[in-house]
Amino acid sequence: MDAVRGGAGIIVVMPTYQEADNIGVTLPRLLACCPEVDVLVVDDNSPDGTGALAEDMSSRNPRVHVIHRHARRGLGPAYVQGFRWSLEHGYDLICEMDMDGSHRPQDLARMLAVARGETHPGLVIGSRRVRGGRTQHWPWHRDLISRAGSWYARTALGSSVRDMTAGLRVYRADVLRRIDLGRVRSSGYVFQVDMLRRVQAMGVSVVEVPIVFVERVRGSSKMDAGIVLEAMAQVTLWGLERLTRRN
Repeated sequence: MDAVRGGAGIIVVMPTYQEADNIGVTLPRLLACCPEVDVLVVDDNSPDGTGALAEDMSSRNPRVHVIHRHARRGLGPAYVQGFRWSLEHGYDLICEMDMDGSHRPQDLARMLAVARGETHPGLVIGSRRVRGGRTQHWPWHRDLISRAGSWYARTALGSSVRDMTAGLRVYRADVLRRIDLGRVRSSGYVFQVDMLRRVQAMGVSVVEVPIVFVERVRGSSKMDAGIVLEAMAQVTLWGLERLTRRN
């Protein structure tokens, strides 16, 4: 849609691939719980028609916007394209959120209150790993992999953030403008670690807010062994670069 509110507004960027079973549930819940936000769906040409469903919702609701991409190119590039669109349209707070229902709108609402509070942090992370945060209905092995990955990234990069791979986030627009998004090459879930290390390298304040991360009930997770190995390899390289700079 051409008419965009923008300007001092809040937008939630939501990449999608094969989420036709979730979009009709997740978006209405988000829009009802957070009436001040707009949504930008970035669809990677989902064969199940997710993009068409998003377009239909956009035609009926001026708060919903859609970017159609021609092929599946990964989470990172989808977010980068969504960030650029949001910056071009003048939004002040730019959020990340999954479409699969694992992120609760009420948690995002609490994070937005922190983002707009007196401390005005540059990045607010919805964290499963701080007091009050947790996962719900996750199999033990997936929780173990998530905890181990976050610990490894935190140790390798010298970060104090407990949930390094968290995907529910609120960025201030001025923080994203300071990042050269054209140099962000991470594609999979390691994109979250990449963005965090860039934010922290600028000395920007980061706040973790406890959330409940719920296992999806519809569709299948995009996480696989290849994504985990890619993340470990990339974090190892960043860690070695950090040690080299220190020496």
